[in-house]
Formats: sequence, C-alpha cells, structure tokens
Amino acid sequence: MEYNGDTPVRITTVVVSVQHKEDTDMDKLADLLDEYVFPLAFDGMPADDAEIILNPSGKFVHDTGLTGRKLMVDSYGTFAPHGGGAFSGKDATKVDRSGAYMARYIAKNMVAAHLADRCQVTLAYAIGEKDPVMVDVNTFGTGICEDDCLAAAVRKAYDLTPAGIIKQLNLLNPMYSRTAAGGHFGREDFPWENVEHMSDLAAYIV
Repeated sequence: MEYNGDTPVRITTVVVSVQHKEDTDMDKLADLLDEYVFPLAFDGMPADDAEIILNPSGKFVHDTGLTGRKLMVDSYGTFAPHGGGAFSGKDATKVDRSGAYMARYIAKNMVAAHLADRCQVTLAYAIGEKDPVMVDVNTFGTGICEDDCLAAAVRKAYDLTPAGIIKQLNLLNPMYSRTAAGGHFGREDFPWENVEHMSDLAAYIV
C-alpha cells in the first residue's frame, strides 16, 4: 500500500497465496481474484498498475501451519506491528525469521548513523520471490529526509534477498537456542544487534 501521510492512496502489490488440493487446476485459482480480491482490495483505489502475485511458488499443498504460536513474545511485545510469521522453529532461509532480523539491523544502524532519532523498518516478501515486494521506513518525523528517500537508500545499500541477509548477519552460525530461551532482540550478542557499516547506508542518501 502506498500512503500519503496516514492515508492510503494506492495499492501497489497484492500477494495471494491459496492452499489447494493436489489435483487443483492452477488456472482456476485466478477466478478467486475476480470473486474476492478485486472487489475488496480495490474498492475506491487506483489499480491500473498494481502487481498481482498469485501463488508465486507454484503449487501450495500440504501446509499444516503449526509453526509458532507466541509471536509477540518472540518479537517486541506489542510495541511493534507484526506480520504474523513466526521466528522460532524456522531456519534462516525463511524470511519470517531472517527478514525480521534484517529489519532490526537496518533500523538500529539508521539511528546510529544519525539518519533518524527513531526508526521502524518493514520488509515484506512473497513466497518464491527472492527480493522484498515492499521496503518501508518510518522515522515518525525524525528522519533527516523523507522516509521514501531512506527506504530507497536501504534497497541500494543492502542485499535483502534471503541469501544476502544470511551472509550479512552470519545466520548459519548456530545461535538460535538462545533466542528461544531469552528472546530475539535487545541483546548485544546477536549479529542483528550490531551497529556497523553506518557510512555505507548514509552514502546512498540522495
């Protein structure tokens, strides 16, 4: 969603992931867009150039959906909005986990680089797509430039693919039992809590 201040003005991307039976005709899933998505999502919204992503990984069969049922405990309590994907129980190739760590890392470094006094970074991904479908920065009015400018700098400064995040934060190094026992954020012994390479991000501010 594209916003003007707090007001939504345009939908840029719609991701629809639908679980189905093994023998489902994939073309039939497109009917769901006309029946459910377009009437609801685009009511009163410009939609001419919106990107529609339907089951980007192909078939979506046999997903039990049992991973993670303590999302707020895993993250920041109720302080920060949460997308709904669990961290614990998933490896670093899953952006529910690695994307959250990377967003934390970027936000901390943005504040440390004095680009903002307060910062929330949001990354959104679609299954099967390696690059995020959305990068959002909210500095709550404390940034040195517009939030859109900072979000564009983030895309240029960091490799936000799962492989890039894993490399940046050394996420193949076993460390996850400690997150399960004491939480994921706020402890300096995790790589996503490091403050480093601040000049790299500042260099992309236009």
